[in-house]
Order: sequence, then C-alpha cells, then structure tokens
Amino acid sequence: MSERRARGRTRGGARAARRAARAESAPALPYITRKVPIYDVLGEEGLSLIEENAETILAEVGIEFREDAEALALWREAGADVDGERVRFPRGLCRKLVQDSAPAVFTQHARNPERSVKIGGPHAVFVPAYGPPFVRSLDEGRRYATIEDFRNFVKLAYLSPALHHSGGTLCEPVDLPVNKRHLDMVYSHLRYSDKALMGSVTAPERAEDSVEMMKRVFGAEFVEHNTVLTSLINANSPMVWDGTMLGALKVYARHNQATVVSPFILAGAMSPVTVAGTCAQLFAEALAGMAFAQLVRPGAPVVFGTFGSSISMQSGAPTFGTPEPGLVLFVAAALARRLGVPFRSGGGLCAAKTADAQAAYESANTLQQAMLAGVNFMLHVAGWLEGGLVMGYEKFVMDADQAGMMQVFLQGVDLSENGQAMDAIREVGPGSHFLGCAHTQANFESAFYRSPVADNNSFEQWEADGAMDAERRANALWKGMLERYEPPPIDPGVDEALQEFMARRKGEMPDASY
Repeated sequence: MSERRARGRTRGGARAARRAARAESAPALPYITRKVPIYDVLGEEGLSLIEENAETILAEVGIEFREDAEALALWREAGADVDGERVRFPRGLCRKLVQDSAPAVFTQHARNPERSVKIGGPHAVFVPAYGPPFVRSLDEGRRYATIEDFRNFVKLAYLSPALHHSGGTLCEPVDLPVNKRHLDMVYSHLRYSDKALMGSVTAPERAEDSVEMMKRVFGAEFVEHNTVLTSLINANSPMVWDGTMLGALKVYARHNQATVVSPFILAGAMSPVTVAGTCAQLFAEALAGMAFAQLVRPGAPVVFGTFGSSISMQSGAPTFGTPEPGLVLFVAAALARRLGVPFRSGGGLCAAKTADAQAAYESANTLQQAMLAGVNFMLHVAGWLEGGLVMGYEKFVMDADQAGMMQVFLQGVDLSENGQAMDAIREVGPGSHFLGCAHTQANFESAFYRSPVADNNSFEQWEADGAMDAERRANALWKGMLERYEPPPIDPGVDEALQEFMARRKGEMPDASY
C-alpha cells in the first residue's frame, strides 16, 4: 500500500467518524406525519372489483383455520359456515366485524414516552428488517447470527434517527435455545433501546411471555388498556391460518395488543401470477385474520399487512424490486384505506447477497413504492439482504440513510415565510449568487439532507480519503456508531424485575431446538 493511500485511509477513518456523529445528531422524529399526497394506481371501479372478488373467495372457497377448535367455534357463533377446518363467510361479515370495532389509528407506547408512535391515518413508522437467521458484514462475510448481533442491531436502530421503531426479530440468535431466545430478544429491545418494539409470535406461550415482560415495564393495568406491542402474524398462504399464528394472535388481541395481520405471498407459487388475482386473495386472507381478532376482543388494534413479491418463473427463486409486487403494494394500500385500518408493507427488499448495486436498486424501488403508497407501518426498512435470509451491517446503515431521505420528502414543501425565501431573492437580485446572502447563512446547516454514507467530494479528495466505496464507508459508520453507543436509562427496579422473570421462565423449561 502506498504511503499516500495509507494516509488517505487514516483520513477516511476520521471522516467516517464525523459521518457517524452527524448521523446520530440528526433531528429525530418519533414518527412521520406525511404532508404529500398518496399515489393510487386503481380507481373506484378496479378497487370495487377486487373487493368483490375477495368476498367471493371468502364465501365460496373459504379460509382454513387449522389446529384451533376455539377459532372454529368463534366463527360458527358469528354466523360463518364451518366445515371441518374450512370456514366460509357470508358476504360482508368480515368487513363488518373489522369496520365496526378496529381502530383506524392507534398509539403504540414506547418505554420513553417521547418515542411512542402513531400507526395509521397520515402517519408513517419506519421499522428495521425482521427474521433473518444470518448476518453479513464486510469483515466476516455471511454467518449465523448470535445474540450479540441482535443487541448490535437494537443499538444501531436506537441510534438511527429515521428508524422510529426497534422492530422485532432483527436477526435470529441461533446461539440460544429456540424456546428461550425470545426472552433475551424482548429484553434486549427493552434494555438497549427505549423505542417501541414487537413481541414474539413463534408460539402462544412466547407471546404470553412478551406481554408479561411489558407488564413489568408499564404495569399490568396500563398494558390491558393500551398498546405497547405491535407483532407480526403471517398467514400460511394460500388461504390458511395455522394454529401457531392463531394462538399468538389470540394472546395479543386478548391483551389489547396490536397484530400486523399479513399474508406472506410469493406470486406464482402462493397466489395467482396476476396482480388482480393476488390482490383479491391477500385481501380475503387479511380480512379473515383481522375479523378474527375482533371476535377475540372487539376493538383490538389490527394492521392490514401484506408481504407480496414474485418468483422467477425460470428458477422459482423469489424476486424483489420488480414492477408487479409494486402494483400489488399500491392496490393493497388503497384497500386498507377503504377498509379504515392501518397498512403495513415493506421495505428495503432485495435478493442481492451483498450491499451492491442490485441491493441498492431493488431496495430503493420497494422503499419508494411503500413511501408513495402511504404505508403506515413500514417493516424491513433497514438491513434486508438475500430475500430476508440475511441482516447486513453495512446494508443496515445504508438503508437507514435512505429512510432519512424519505422522512424529509414526506414533510413536503415548506411554504412559510422562510421557505418562500423572498427576502433572499430581493437581496441577491439578478446576476449574483446566493452563497453569501443572509437567508443562506441562516439556513445552510439544515437546508438540504446530508447523507452520512454518500461521498460528494471531488475525485481527488475521494482518492486522498482512501478511495472507499459506499460499502466500506458504511462499514466504518456502523462501527463508529457502536463505539459511541450509550444505553438509554432504565429504572433499576424494572430491570431487576425483567431479569427475574427471564430467569424463572428459563428455569421452568429444558432447552429445546423447536
């Protein structure tokens, strides 16, 4: 390595530290209230047709509610036709159940009240990626995730101003027993962040543990009457709700906690290959799930969620960032608004294996579509790689940067006296420049979004700083963030109660791998 390049790398490291500090000092909003219009791709006629087709699916084909006798009994009592595990619904029943009691907007309370979020209406909440068993970094490549990785991503989400939520299973800590790791994950969210979080859904008893831990933070009475968890409940598409998801949904609904009721669909395998057919099926599945939550507890908060993507018809592999899933997202968002419930979709989705150009293009496409469609709870905003199998360290901070740009865009155009800048135009006049005028001097620090990742210097300066590409700059950025991380305060008595509960629950069951 040349002496010049070595000096450049040193300066590049210092520059990365300044980038990290700038990222962490950016103004943080607890959530976004959008001030720009929503983009629609279908009008009244098209949306009505899809709603009618969804009602036909519910009435004629039906949805299976598997391994849950209580769910079948509740549907029978509500007037549905139950044949074995197949439930067929009178037209309009599911819609009426949802519209009669599910809230259009709800508040999810965070441990720090200043970080509580509003979900629904004109509001948008950005949430990290969810569920990867692997992690990737520029230093170590791809490997299985550990609880230390999980804690790192909680800390990075906490330090990212444009991520309003701590998320849920940021990565799967495979170094802990399957039946106990949820305790450490929920505790990590509570201890290393004070943002809102998601609970465990992999078994009903793990959902109960999540609620019990929240009671130790907020108090039992508060939890029963306020939402402190928003958790992901996936349909087993096509047209099946299984016992595990139903069990977790029932736990959260009974405790007045929010569920994101989401069909997980790869079109061509789990739904028809067409946009309209996929939209009708996912709407039917989501309607049945949200309505069931209202049978369990009227008024339980629900979010109409969808994860819709497609597959390669040549290889069968999932694809992301393509046009058809984008159209599904726009249509589903419009259906949610017509139903009157919040909407969830993603996110920074891609099939790329590293934080390369494919990752950037595919993620940008899905992020922009979700922003324009009016998504309220945007899951998978940061870190997603390899179709959701991997949480990437560099990808995480690169995506969080994109979220910051979206946050600025959704604030719309400033039409205040300062925003109109007429004084500046009068001061400068024809033929001069605005660099030195009073208005520019007063606004230069906040005038434009400043990316902590992008390099906008000259070629010569970039080369002198080590000729680093975006991935290497992001590598230095996340490391600097973790070095400077300081945990938010927590009441020692609350922390002790959480640790006592975890120790007791772990002692009540042997380690298990399922």
